Amino acid sequence: MSAIPAVASDVPEQRSGEPESGTETGWQERARALAVRFGPAVWCYAVLKLVGFTVFMKLLSFSGEYAGKHPRFGGGANPWDVLASWDGWWYQQVAEFGYHPALVPIPGGTPGFTIEQNSAAFFPLYPGLMRLVSDGTGLGLYGAGMLVSVVASLFAAAGIYAVVDRMAGPRAGVIAAGLWAIAPGSGAEWAIYSDSLFVALAAWACYCVMTRQWVAAGVITLVAGLNRPTSAALIGAVGLAALVALFRRESGIARPVTAMLLAPAGLLGYVGWVGWKTGDWGGYFKIQHDAWLHYFDFGVGTFHAVRGVMLGRSDYPFAFPVADQLSTLIVLTLPVLIVLLVRLRPPLVLTAYTLATIVSVLGSLGIFGNTSRYLLPAFPLLIALAVAMRKLSWPVLAAVLGTGAVASGWYGGYVIFELGIP
Repeated sequence: MSAIPAVASDVPEQRSGEPESGTETGWQERARALAVRFGPAVWCYAVLKLVGFTVFMKLLSFSGEYAGKHPRFGGGANPWDVLASWDGWWYQQVAEFGYHPALVPIPGGTPGFTIEQNSAAFFPLYPGLMRLVSDGTGLGLYGAGMLVSVVASLFAAAGIYAVVDRMAGPRAGVIAAGLWAIAPGSGAEWAIYSDSLFVALAAWACYCVMTRQWVAAGVITLVAGLNRPTSAALIGAVGLAALVALFRRESGIARPVTAMLLAPAGLLGYVGWVGWKTGDWGGYFKIQHDAWLHYFDFGVGTFHAVRGVMLGRSDYPFAFPVADQLSTLIVLTLPVLIVLLVRLRPPLVLTAYTLATIVSVLGSLGIFGNTSRYLLPAFPLLIALAVAMRKLSWPVLAAVLGTGAVASGWYGGYVIFELGIP
């Protein structure tokens, strides 16, 4: 049918304040700009992560060992149930029943474990979001937790892109987001774990510091302090950067000081609350030390684990041969990655945050096979690799990252969740 030209009387009068036909409103323009800016990095991350996740699920199915394990300890009726075991079980307990902090002694317990494990060891932000999403959507706690983790991982990819883009350009930013999708320990990114949420907050806090948005950096760091105890590294980095900015008078006085005051409030608030509820101001640390055998020991545990792996022994706490071998390789690679990062002269907040994260991981006694997961927040270590790889053509990058994605389903997922304890 041929078009009939409209006459003036056929055209309705446009109301004041309405956008012209064919134009976008302000929020639509902003949404389009955000999609254009972050879309490539988020899609790169999502595709690579989906490949690795699929391989992880297939390996679980091929093995079938999950069916013979307790649902709390790496088992379940289906392969994907493994994602809600271990720490995921505790997060679901908090989301459903809340906290009941207590220091309950174990009479004649295993050496090193003298207090009953308690959900207060797990910070409240992630299970709180699980409960909020579950109540708002009707999803069960498992579905809500997975939704929070997946969405948070996309925000983390966008944050990593923003940080690296500011340092080395958009191509390196996209590659860095892709590298984080296939990093060792990446299996925890899409699981009932708080890792993706923390990395999203850490990346955006660092970006806010880099762009001198001090109040936003302080608020985000405060929130991160409600998510994981490892936020101490982020708090220290943001505080140090704010102190230097204050000394140099780069951003005035009020905003850096505000960031310094806000940053530790979340972590200190939760640790203080646990101490108050248990009747012992060191209650949180006693739970970590005496119920989980996880505490800062100045690297003694890491040294014994690395020595044990190199000598082919299992005479150290929480020995898991395959996972520990991978962790040893990661530990030996860290000095190289640190040197390459420092050579790029990154902003102080990135250097301080990365080094503090590494010190807290290697300096603490815990499950050595989890080193890859504990280092997931140290995303700046990927920057030098991304800068070097940006010279590759997209087909070559697709082959390299794609191969890494397939392999990550094994080393980043199956090894940690099935051959170790995440």
